[in-house]
Amino acid sequence: MNKSNVKSSSAKTAVVWNYHLDGQGGGQQQTRHPTIQEDKPGFDWLHLRSDDPGAVRYMRELGLDPKMIEALSASETRPRMQLLEDGVLINLRGVNTNPGADPEDMVAIRIWFNSEIIISARKHERRLLSIEDVRLSIEQGKGPRTPADFVSAVVEKLANRISDVVDTIDDELTGVETALDEGKDKVRQIQQRLSDLRKQTAAIRRYLAPQREALAELYRSGPHLSEDDRHSIRYQTDRITHYVEDLDLARERALVLHGELQNNIAEQQNARMYLLSIVATIFLPLSFLTGVFGMNVAGLPGLENPDAFLYLSGGMLLLGVSLLLFMRLKKWL
Repeated sequence: MNKSNVKSSSAKTAVVWNYHLDGQGGGQQQTRHPTIQEDKPGFDWLHLRSDDPGAVRYMRELGLDPKMIEALSASETRPRMQLLEDGVLINLRGVNTNPGADPEDMVAIRIWFNSEIIISARKHERRLLSIEDVRLSIEQGKGPRTPADFVSAVVEKLANRISDVVDTIDDELTGVETALDEGKDKVRQIQQRLSDLRKQTAAIRRYLAPQREALAELYRSGPHLSEDDRHSIRYQTDRITHYVEDLDLARERALVLHGELQNNIAEQQNARMYLLSIVATIFLPLSFLTGVFGMNVAGLPGLENPDAFLYLSGGMLLLGVSLLLFMRLKKWL
């Protein structure tokens, strides 16, 4: 990185935060731009808006490698770990907890770090509260002590919020199970909610699985990591693995519930069709009689008898009752 201070109007909009951390958990915002300072303890943290028009120009002025600039400013990323220019690049995803957003619309955070500096980047409208939590801990003097500790802290905050979403999915699946057990009068609402949960589970797992692999690669081969850092990142990797397994289980539960829901719908349809069949069985012979005696032709019996209507009605009633008794004896009703 360039040792000279950077003075550019690009920094005004591209930089979100510019901190110098003292290595003891505290830190303060600074007006100078990050440079390699051999004689100054601690390390710098630069947080950028990757989609800002001046972000790429600002990173060039900092002297960053073109490959790193491309990686930090990429419009779409998947979780991965890569060694770049004497440092480590790691792309992560966190659940979207911004107001009005869907949690499964996961927010990307790109972090490059070595032993002296951290550069993180996110899109302008895609705030990640986990990063803000780390910033707050720095303001309180309880922040990370090393760049690797910073990454571990970010991963921990991401995992905490992922845990909340996974627990919510589990609770809602339990609610769907209860609704299916208690009644079948809201099948359409249950079906829609189950479909939403399946989509949410698939969307979150899509990024968590490669994120688990990226973190595993980081603790196995990432430089600038102490034993404590590796232990912490390994623990967070195990947490992510646990959440991936929970999401797999949620997906299986959703499939089972979907099957039960389809069975309930089929049972309802069969019950309705059975009822219609019973009604048709009873009224088919009655309709035949009314059709025959309703013909306007000469020679029909009872045309001159004023009691013929009563006889016919009584006979039809007797026939209907007889059919009902027959169905009861056959245990069709």
